[in-house]
Amino acid sequence: MRNVLKTTTVLATAGLALSLAACGSSGSSPAGASADPNKTLTVVASPTPHAQILQYVKDNLADKAGLKLDIKVVSDYVTPNTAVQDGSADANYFQHVPYLDDFNQKNGTSIVPVETVHLEPLGVYSKKVKAVGDLKDGAQVGVPNDATNEGRALKLLADNNVITLKAGAGTAATVQDIATNPKNLKFKELEAAQLPRALDDLDAGIINGNYALDSGLKPATDAILLEKAEGNPYANILAVKKGNEADPRVKKLAELLHSAEVKKYIDDTFQGSVTPAF
Repeated sequence: MRNVLKTTTVLATAGLALSLAACGSSGSSPAGASADPNKTLTVVASPTPHAQILQYVKDNLADKAGLKLDIKVVSDYVTPNTAVQDGSADANYFQHVPYLDDFNQKNGTSIVPVETVHLEPLGVYSKKVKAVGDLKDGAQVGVPNDATNEGRALKLLADNNVITLKAGAGTAATVQDIATNPKNLKFKELEAAQLPRALDDLDAGIINGNYALDSGLKPATDAILLEKAEGNPYANILAVKKGNEADPRVKKLAELLHSAEVKKYIDDTFQGSVTPAF
């Protein structure tokens, strides 16, 4: 998913929401297991790679599976959940579970995950060293300063024995939750979007996959340390309003998104910058 704390304007969000409401969802009534499997399933998705993957499914797999798919592309991270909550869309595909949990808690929504699909791996990048083990004592490391991504960055380091975190730190960990720091790394908290530009002034930076790609970095080849996809809590998910998990159209889409064809498409198209999480 793109940076989950990207700022969106009220007007832009309202406009997109009104557009979805005006279009309606041809499959938004009825819900759950009783939904008509022949009605179109409307899915709200971020442009890259989510809508691309859905478009591949629509163009190559959906007809044979008997699924009618309508893809609504939006660039903010509020509309997809509000549209699913109010019934103007049937499902969305843009977020990971930590973001979804936080969104539900803050907005009183009841969106639930159906299946994990892919990961845009967070990575450690450096213009000064070739491996995290080569970082010198006191090296300066840039990390995202927002709640979701800072905890994710620190977990990446902890999972690779660079630091340890206090018990129970969880996905919202900050630098104050570091328990041991053998290399005495100095952490500089920056906005996630600024980290690629700050690499010249840092010994290393931990950068979201989308910002790495936007800056010309290739996660699969340029990162000196990269997240693993399997079992990763930050894998992006197909999600629906609670109670609609058994919708036969949703179940069919979930099966297609977990197909060998989609896995090959992701691998061939994104070459490690986006990885299947199944």
